[in-house]
Amino acid sequence: MESIKILVVDDESRIRKLVKDFLTKENYEVIEAVDGEDAIDLFFSIKDIALIVLDVMMPKVDGWQVCREIRQRSKVPIIMLTAKSDEKDELQGFELGVDEYITKPFSPRVLIARIEAVIRRSIGSDDEIIDVGGITINKIAHQVKADENIIDLSIKEFELLEYFIKNQGIALSREKILNNVWNYDYFGDARTIDTHVKKLRSKLKDKGKYIKTIWGMGYKFEVS
Repeated sequence: MESIKILVVDDESRIRKLVKDFLTKENYEVIEAVDGEDAIDLFFSIKDIALIVLDVMMPKVDGWQVCREIRQRSKVPIIMLTAKSDEKDELQGFELGVDEYITKPFSPRVLIARIEAVIRRSIGSDDEIIDVGGITINKIAHQVKADENIIDLSIKEFELLEYFIKNQGIALSREKILNNVWNYDYFGDARTIDTHVKKLRSKLKDKGKYIKTIWGMGYKFEVS
């Protein structure tokens, strides 16, 4: 079986080597980029990259701009490496379509675990089709339709909608949603959820009304 390709982007050679050594031991194929410009060139010249590990602070082109460029044409999963845990930075990243955040210094084993979890979610594990209230989720095709119209969702929006539908009629706190959709007991600000729900409602148009706000707690998916 062909190795899964992961693009590791960091201007610090020791970080790239650390990540590469651990990923190689897990039989991933690692492609290294030394800065943002290099990352963009490599990503669009190598078409089957499965995931990007992307540093935020880099010369020439920073991680935010790399993410913007790639998200214009691809939904490849992106894990951001950041030197600080900043609420505004994390919210900006999720707005841009970042799938996970890891703060430096990090445990390589935790990074591997998150990479594997993100890849599993992005590939999908079965051919389950969920159909409720005119919304159809095809997990293996990673496709959502509303009244037969294809809805363009990011990976995290897809996972959030799937979680809502599987728990329809149940009041879900923001903390519970974070822990189940973002995994690893993500300790980011709960407004991360509000940002994603707002975008999801907008994309679902009239079906967005199924996601009901429970003030002071969280949300509930309920088909009227």
